[in-house]
Amino acid sequence: MIKLTFYGGIEEIGGNKILLEHKKNRILLDFGQSFKFGEEYFTGWLQPRNITGCRDYFEFNLLPRIEGLYSKDMLKETDLEYQPPTIDAVLLSHAHFDHINHIKFIDPKIPVYCGHGAKTFIDVEEETSPSTYYGEHEYRLFKSGDRISVADNIDVEPIHVDHSIPGAYGFLIHTPDGIIAYTGDMRRHGPMSRMTGEFIKKAAESRLSALITEGTRVAPAESRQLYTEKQVLEIGAKLVAENHRLVVATSYSRDVDRFRTLYEIAARNSRILVISTKTAYLFSKVKDKIKIPDPLKDENIRVYYKRKVSGSYDEKDYYKWERPFMNKIITAEDIRRRQRDYLLHLSFYAFTELIDIKPEPGSLFIHSMSEPFSEEDVEAEVMANWIEHFKLKFQQLHASGHASKHEITSIIEEINPARIIPVHTEHPDLFKKTLNQPVIKPETGKPVKI
Repeated sequence: MIKLTFYGGIEEIGGNKILLEHKKNRILLDFGQSFKFGEEYFTGWLQPRNITGCRDYFEFNLLPRIEGLYSKDMLKETDLEYQPPTIDAVLLSHAHFDHINHIKFIDPKIPVYCGHGAKTFIDVEEETSPSTYYGEHEYRLFKSGDRISVADNIDVEPIHVDHSIPGAYGFLIHTPDGIIAYTGDMRRHGPMSRMTGEFIKKAAESRLSALITEGTRVAPAESRQLYTEKQVLEIGAKLVAENHRLVVATSYSRDVDRFRTLYEIAARNSRILVISTKTAYLFSKVKDKIKIPDPLKDENIRVYYKRKVSGSYDEKDYYKWERPFMNKIITAEDIRRRQRDYLLHLSFYAFTELIDIKPEPGSLFIHSMSEPFSEEDVEAEVMANWIEHFKLKFQQLHASGHASKHEITSIIEEINPARIIPVHTEHPDLFKKTLNQPVIKPETGKPVKI
């Protein structure tokens, strides 16, 4: 018998925490933080305290009280007594925070399995974001096609899938009592859709006892127009060609596919793509693994440096990881003088740079996100105020990182599992209305026996 217990991702986007047990073996599939995490008790600067470990989280049932999971330091201010690990492994499907953020609490003696790409993204995020720390772990890296023995009676087969961040995987979990598949996050309309196709094919051949599937976009109706990556490129290139002022674009900071698209849009229109130091550093770390322009060598890329206290753009004012790109520096003053020459990628949290850049009225603003609506709508009103203040021409151009409702339906029909368990969705009931196969709607903390 296989037992599955879901501690996150239930009627919510993200926060997947799935405990799989077979006899004495126990593994976790992801250990993330949902997009609406703790919103009843925390908001803005009111957040759980770092110094108390798990204590604030346990107070509001924001972490499961699983014995043998957490580190001694994280439990020292709680009433849950530390026990040596009873979890054999944690498997991370990809490096988005809604799937990995809470691994910082787990015991470092528990091995954490992830893809090579995911580990690179984790390392870069920790190095470039001082507030980000995922804890000390024994990372064990895999690639698609491997078969990993993670416990006495559990082998895991990671298979790459297409998502809005490279290094995303689904898993086939092999046990003596059947095979369980877990999709992680995936899509079928992206530039690497063949990878998702490989996962579907292998899952279909495995005669699954159960399929744990994401359902981000399984909803009564889509909230906005969605495109493929190719459509984002073609429409974006046309919009930029028609605009003779500055072009500003915002997208998810680790969506490499979108950066490639923005690069091509800029190149087609004889513009320079301007990226942040953090993005340049990320590119420098992944360029040998992923097809991406080299920010140090590519003439069509410049690196934007924010003004520091001295105002002189002196190398010593910047972090060590920022300094290698100083020879590609571009400043607010440079962009202000020659606005029509650039396509500037600017994150929401860097909007204050617009005050120095002073974009001409009618400059084009492309909002091109790829993640769930709940991540973006928190900031939507503030973003709209900035766009109105600077009289920018707004264009939504969205390509989702997640499979559509139709894609999810077709994927499940092709795999044809014995049971379907939806997670990472706000509308699990729609699976029952849409599909003919048996659907199990999981409840938080209540075991499902397979």
